[in-house]
Amino acid sequence: MRPPAPRRPSEPDADPVLVLGAGPVGQTAALLLARRGVPVLVVDGRPARDAVGSKAICQQRDVLDVWDWLGGGTLVREGLTWDTARTFYRDQELFSVRLPDPGASPLPPFVNISQSRTEQVLDGLLDREGVQVLWNHRVSGLAQDAEGVTATCETPDGPVTLRGTHALSCLGAHGGVAREAIGASFEGTSFDDRFLICDIRAQLPGWERERRFYFDPEWNPGRQVLIHPCPDSVFRIDWQVPPDFDLDTERSSGRLDARIRQIIGDTPYEIVWHSVYRFHTRTADRMRAGRVLLAGDNAHLVAPFGARGLNSGVQDAENAAWKIAYVRAGWAPPELLATYEAERHAAALENADVTSATMRFLVPHDEAERERRVSVLDRALTDEGVHAQVDSGRLAEPFWYTDSALTTPCAQRPFGGRPPRGQAPAPCPGVMLPDAPVTLPGDPEPTRIRALLREGLTLLVGAVPGSGRAAFLDRVRGAAQDVTPAPATALYLDDIDTTGALAAALTPEPGQVWLVRPDAHVAAVLAGTDTAALRAAVHAALGGAVRRADGGDGTLPGPEAAPTTHSPSPR
Repeated sequence: MRPPAPRRPSEPDADPVLVLGAGPVGQTAALLLARRGVPVLVVDGRPARDAVGSKAICQQRDVLDVWDWLGGGTLVREGLTWDTARTFYRDQELFSVRLPDPGASPLPPFVNISQSRTEQVLDGLLDREGVQVLWNHRVSGLAQDAEGVTATCETPDGPVTLRGTHALSCLGAHGGVAREAIGASFEGTSFDDRFLICDIRAQLPGWERERRFYFDPEWNPGRQVLIHPCPDSVFRIDWQVPPDFDLDTERSSGRLDARIRQIIGDTPYEIVWHSVYRFHTRTADRMRAGRVLLAGDNAHLVAPFGARGLNSGVQDAENAAWKIAYVRAGWAPPELLATYEAERHAAALENADVTSATMRFLVPHDEAERERRVSVLDRALTDEGVHAQVDSGRLAEPFWYTDSALTTPCAQRPFGGRPPRGQAPAPCPGVMLPDAPVTLPGDPEPTRIRALLREGLTLLVGAVPGSGRAAFLDRVRGAAQDVTPAPATALYLDDIDTTGALAAALTPEPGQVWLVRPDAHVAAVLAGTDTAALRAAVHAALGGAVRRADGGDGTLPGPEAAPTTHSPSPR
């Protein structure tokens, strides 16, 4: 999809938002801010981009959606598309999972593409947007006041200070300086077993479009192996290995070649990259204080089974970016920023809960867990009813903000809790609106509904019969505009939903309004005839109902303030 034309910053001389860290989460945040007209400055402590290895390869549809809107459709086109996850026990396939699309998105459920290529594409977009990236600027201190944030950076020429209205820290797991600045702890666990990762280039017909997960194969007894296809005939193989595994010895002894040969046979191959790593599950106990926000690995670490690391980091970036932009523009009160932590900390806990359950199944802590694992796998060979208990990783999915202060519940459309593996929740307040092709009146070029949603608040209205359609739509739009000067678009679904896919997913009632946030999450579903309720929902969606917990300037108390805790969504 062609991205919308860039917007000029409304205050080009204003202090920028500081994005700390130029990894893909920081790059995405900077691009989202720039697209919304916010001046932004990115800093990174490395001398330059270090494009090494595949790293985070598996990108989910809703993350691709963000990058596509920013102009990064290249990642969709170049990435290797897959839509099937196969799980094996020893030499027998237990089951396969096809990935859902509740709407009719033209984007694939997942693509595999190396993190280095992702960063290269996003760097090109930053250049196009004129976003400055300062390399060799290692953040060594952060301080904030009622007007903004000051970052101290160590450079080859000595320390420098940078000033911004806000700081979004994407400094990764080792970015303790930002966590310390907001008084956040980073508690969690580490797993003893290590994992060997190896990217090989080989021709393996039939493996190019699916993820393969093996429990206890004869070529890695008692442990797991995960195989992902990547572009250019590259396959990423992850072996679970013992805590004392030594890669140099494995390579020099020929055992690494033997490992690969056990999987691919005599097929010629070349090693593109390899590494060994441990998994950690850690979550900061707070993700925001005042004008400083944490995102991505700086706020949460999870095991990679399910691809919830980078994907959740990009969702952090989008959540933070639209809220910072709206507060800076005066379209929303400072309290809106408090909902970043409320929503994304709950998402982080959900991801930690999901991936920790996976790791307990993959790497049992005690004899009882080991016995349960073997029992489940053995029974799954003959009993399909046990398949749901086989945990090789629940694949990444957008979090649902059903408990958020920005969400107005709808009794007729309640959230049913975490859906079964391979399914998406039914559309309702708090859930992302399904994507679908649409055509705007007077514009013959088709687009996607998600691209329209990011332009501002969107009010999608069920068909209203008769001659009063235009007046009804004007009243709906006017109710939103009574609350905020933020962009608000009201559209009849039957005017834009040329394929019927969106109506099939939403099943709207006549005159019913689906209020959607700029990050595509449904904020409310209510009758368009109730303008008072509609105004209240818009007010809530922009943070107007959030209890003020600061001194009136948008900054929170210092690090000693007790953080709010959030629970994962119900299973």
